[in-house]
Amino acid sequence: QVQLVESGGGLVQAGGSLRLSCAASGRTFGSYAMGWFRQAPGEEREFVTVTSGRTYYADSVKGRFTISRDNAKNTVYLQMNSLKPEDTAVYYCAARRGSGSYYVTDYDYWGQGTQVTVSS
Repeated sequence: QVQLVESGGGLVQAGGSLRLSCAASGRTFGSYAMGWFRQAPGEEREFVTVTSGRTYYADSVKGRFTISRDNAKNTVYLQMNSLKPEDTAVYYCAARRGSGSYYVTDYDYWGQGTQVTVSS
């Protein structure tokens, strides 16, 4: 079992940066694939990035966002640079046992989300 808590969201101007954190509880953090997803109002939750040995990014964020993890601290991060208004969404971290996945339904554990708002 793992519990996830996101933090670091906020309001930023276009072109700015934020770093999101996801703190996990549990003894087997290192055995989980960790991902970030986002959801804007009226839209489906969409894949952003995942790390599980290798890292993968959605085309919409590649080159601007970076995922990293510190297993000793049970924390995964999302560094977001060159933010755009279309990045505005609630950002969720998620965990699943084993390999990474692009699909929401493959993840077993979710945080409550943190709001990121990017103004023009």
